[in-house]
Amino acid sequence: MVKLNKIYTRTGDDGTTGLGDGSRVAKADPRVDAYGTTDEANAALGLAVIACRDAGEPAAGLVSVLESLQHDLFDCGADLCTPIKQDGKEAQRLRVIPSQTERLEALIDRFNEDLEPLTSFVLPGGTPAAAALHLARTIVRRAERLAAATLEAEPDETNPNVIRYLNRLSDLLFVLGRVTNPTGDVLWKPGANREAN
Repeated sequence: MVKLNKIYTRTGDDGTTGLGDGSRVAKADPRVDAYGTTDEANAALGLAVIACRDAGEPAAGLVSVLESLQHDLFDCGADLCTPIKQDGKEAQRLRVIPSQTERLEALIDRFNEDLEPLTSFVLPGGTPAAAALHLARTIVRRAERLAAATLEAEPDETNPNVIRYLNRLSDLLFVLGRVTNPTGDVLWKPGANREAN
């Protein structure tokens, strides 16, 4: 159970922060960057929830899905924040598991089923809900890259299931961005502005 009764501690004033296992690292540590960006993605997803809630159907029907994803993103952050240790406590630590990624794959298949095949890349935009989902998607992609860098640097202390989850989450957010543009995708027109005026 999490209990926060004091918001500032001054322990980070020296440029370090505490990890979930109690160890301290520099705030510029790649692991901190990875879970911090996961938190940023969660905040962007919160904005997408608000945009979808205010948009009417079909976007409003996605709110419960997006809110469930926010819980998963906290799981990802908690996992990244706590390096894997081969000790007696590892079994009790919160780790992202394959079934969470499998749930995303099922959601991707469900929402993608009725979408038209793409003929070009999609520009982030259209409705406010779609734009918010695309912004969240790009932040999730950055979190994925940073988590992958952490896995590369500390393979024995990093859960690869987090990277898989973040990868599928960005795919799902792409699909949901398309769903929230019910009149059609905003498509990239290659070279559209190359003609001389």
